[in-house]
Amino acid sequence: MTAPSKAGRALADLRDDLAGQVITPGDPGYDEARTVFNSMVDRRPAVIARCESEADVVTTVRFARELDLPVAVRGGGHSVAGMSLNDGGVVVDMRGMQEVTVHPGAKAVRVGGGALMGALDRACQPYGLATTGGRVSTTGVTGFTLGGGSGWLDRKFGLAVDNLLGVDLVTADGSTLTATAEDNPELFWALHGGGGNFGVATSLTLRLHELPEFAICLLLYPLEAGPEVLRTYRDVVESGPAEAGGGMIYLTAPPEPFVPEHLVGTLMAGALLTYAGGEDALRALAAPLLALPHEVEVLTALPYADFQCMLDDPPGLRNYWSAEYLTGMPDELVSVFCALGDVMPTGGTQHVMFPLGGAIADGPSEFPVPYRDSPWAVHPFAIWEDAAEDERNVQWVKDVRAHVRPWSTGAVYLNFTGDEGSERVAAGLGAENLARLAAVKRAYDPDNVFRFNHNIRPA
Repeated sequence: MTAPSKAGRALADLRDDLAGQVITPGDPGYDEARTVFNSMVDRRPAVIARCESEADVVTTVRFARELDLPVAVRGGGHSVAGMSLNDGGVVVDMRGMQEVTVHPGAKAVRVGGGALMGALDRACQPYGLATTGGRVSTTGVTGFTLGGGSGWLDRKFGLAVDNLLGVDLVTADGSTLTATAEDNPELFWALHGGGGNFGVATSLTLRLHELPEFAICLLLYPLEAGPEVLRTYRDVVESGPAEAGGGMIYLTAPPEPFVPEHLVGTLMAGALLTYAGGEDALRALAAPLLALPHEVEVLTALPYADFQCMLDDPPGLRNYWSAEYLTGMPDELVSVFCALGDVMPTGGTQHVMFPLGGAIADGPSEFPVPYRDSPWAVHPFAIWEDAAEDERNVQWVKDVRAHVRPWSTGAVYLNFTGDEGSERVAAGLGAENLARLAAVKRAYDPDNVFRFNHNIRPA
């Protein structure tokens, strides 16, 4: 009888030791377990470890190190680059670690490493509390936060990373530690934008804010009205309070009850105002936009957690996104942006201009989030179904970036981008921060075990 190999023995031990399930090629459920949000990503890990606790994560990391296998970490599986997967390596799958514990007296919440944004928002809603989350409910809280974290509430409450109070981490050697402003402060600094470069975050603690009311105003206009709508939107937001957020959005009118049937499938210009407050205040703020002739109007108060799941993108489609952060929005840029919207591929694709400012600009300047002082961001967001349309959609996103680049600060929010090369990683972290980040990487992951991310190489 042939003796089992080292890899075979290690895998058998992993199956015995892990509380969660270990899935390998050929096992039932393998293809489901390796499926991520972006259907353009098709990778085949050697081992998927469905972790249910920090101890499971430690065991999995040590297993991978013993066999010198690369490690990817799956939280929400929502990154456009498919960073939750690898070929031939190990995936630390944290979908079994979704606990959310709210501490209303302390205005804080502890979130498991696999929790999705919807679970966080729903847990906080009964207390009238919230924190800045992603713009859809299916985003993983951990990857979103450690990558910076921009969402509908960021102008009022700051970026998600500005609300980070603590991180429990499993490092590359299988050790556990906690990073806070007092404990491991240099690592804690690096986690404010440095993503998953330094270990597996098994839980986060986040600051909460009071949000007793929330309201939205969504207006859809004929395509040709786009430039006037964007100029008006710009003026409304720039002169308005930090409670106001949202975005100007070119989109294909969806088959929703509030959209007249004859408009469904039509390319339209949209204005979305979100408001961390009541409906009456929002209506007054939105008056200039309401005064423009429009085809669809939704203005209502609703729970923030309900709104967060209204714009969820369905899984299983092909995705390619990017972004440019801007020095401002002069009328010339308005014309360029709207012309790009006029030729946008129809379907799920969206062409978005987000406002920043407010608490984003006023937040801590020392963190590695160099886009903080940009007042606006362009986010071309291509979503389609047919692989034959890949080239058209990817090229449109690249064209948007190229045409708005004269107004770009050069900085970028990495959660909005796929694999665009090391220069864009530097742009997302700030060139002035790279040496310091690389030193932290060397201290906690000298072998670059955690490299399936916007990677920081050890110094």
